Amino acid sequence: MASNDQKFPPQKQETQPGKEHLMDPTPQPASLEYKPANKLLGKVAVVTGGDSGIGRAVCLCFALEGATVAFTYVKGDEDKDAADTLGMLKEAKHSDAKDPMAIPADLGYDENCKGVVEVVVNNYGRVDILVNNAAEQYKASSIEEIDEARLERVFRTNIFSYFFMVRHALKHMKQGSSIINTTSVTAYKGNDKLLDYTSTKGAIVAFTRGLALRLAKKGIRVNGVAPGPIWTPLIPASFSEEENANFGKEVPMQRAGQPIEVAPSYVFLASNVDSSYISGQILHPNGGTIING
Repeated sequence: MASNDQKFPPQKQETQPGKEHLMDPTPQPASLEYKPANKLLGKVAVVTGGDSGIGRAVCLCFALEGATVAFTYVKGDEDKDAADTLGMLKEAKHSDAKDPMAIPADLGYDENCKGVVEVVVNNYGRVDILVNNAAEQYKASSIEEIDEARLERVFRTNIFSYFFMVRHALKHMKQGSSIINTTSVTAYKGNDKLLDYTSTKGAIVAFTRGLALRLAKKGIRVNGVAPGPIWTPLIPASFSEEENANFGKEVPMQRAGQPIEVAPSYVFLASNVDSSYISGQILHPNGGTIING
């Protein structure tokens, strides 16, 4: 894991959602300290935005725990990261799991989300775990910079896709299934530089709580994870070189987290052994930031 004296080399990427293979240092999706225990053996998991960052680490942990894993990525921009992740998953695959799958898709549109679910179900027969994780963010110095097209784009990726994926996956989920939504510490603390992104993350918290109430009688649990500053491709694709060099210094632990420090939260929430009596809740791997509300 990273130490408190971490400082990232100056770097900047020009396009969203960012490329993990260009980052220095490369984010950590795994750790020798992680000890799998077959907690998801026999499960089928779908992870949106699973090619890099937190999504990659979640996919890898799920595979190590025995799940069959499918993930989505943005075609063209994320082809190499997706291929790298797919290779990792094949190496980590449990002998009882089916081969992992990478599915290119723009999830901001209902028909594309329907297509993703259909591909998964046609290959694996069902969906047991849905992780809504895809996201994009853009820095803005004022609200005037956030025009209608940008606002729609961010909302489509960050919250519309969550609604669409759930709509179609639910048809293939049964009692004992789990939905996990990625929100952010910004939903609780606010962020004046990421106003549209922060708004979507607040919407995800409300969506998670409402959906948990809706699905409780069906025996489907819905929870969320609200990471703090985590070293992922979104960061060099969003901020200046100076901001990236000091990323994460503002939290009590005085450093950014690594994806592998977040992924076990998803394993916990996906595993009925660990969290069968937990729904409508948000976990906060955020470097010690105290959250109220």
